[in-house]
Amino acid sequence: MADVKVKQESADPVDIENRIRDLCQQFPHGITDQVIQNDMPHVAPQQRAMVINRLLSMGKLDLLRSASGLMYRMKDAQTANKMKGSDNQEKLVYQIIEDAGNKGIWSRDIRFKSNLPLTEINKILKNLESKKLIKAVKSVAASKKKVYMLYNIQPDRSVTGGAWYSDQDFESEFVEVLNQQCFKFLQSKVRESVRNMH
Repeated sequence: MADVKVKQESADPVDIENRIRDLCQQFPHGITDQVIQNDMPHVAPQQRAMVINRLLSMGKLDLLRSASGLMYRMKDAQTANKMKGSDNQEKLVYQIIEDAGNKGIWSRDIRFKSNLPLTEINKILKNLESKKLIKAVKSVAASKKKVYMLYNIQPDRSVTGGAWYSDQDFESEFVEVLNQQCFKFLQSKVRESVRNMH
């Protein structure tokens, strides 16, 4: 069997750009180069790369690394405006924090993922906090450590401790009251069952 070759034509860069934007909207978590290639087999790889690089340099597209390789994702317009004027290191730290979601991420893990020195990371974190792009939340798992997450995200219960914690302090009084109420309830059930037996 002979290999089938797809004829690669020169397409309008604006059309390619619009199609990539459409694909990114269809797949908000990101698309691989293979998805783009499958959708536009007639476009030469060099032309695809040129359009992708243009979108990346304009700050309209994010480049992400996943288990399946590199992925592209459209940037949120609001975030793109907030990140305007930020350097690449700041954008990288923001991206790492964004990927952590509502569980947050420790500064040590940010350092590991970004390969930036701790002093630089601390400076970037303070800057992002002052812009209200991120927030520091005390974790109940490690009371001395803070996790960082996007400013508008509600922390996961595993971070805040849920109903058993208030401002990262264990609500021992609340637990004691619950304990007493449960005990009273069980005592009343025992008395009721004893009465019903007689």
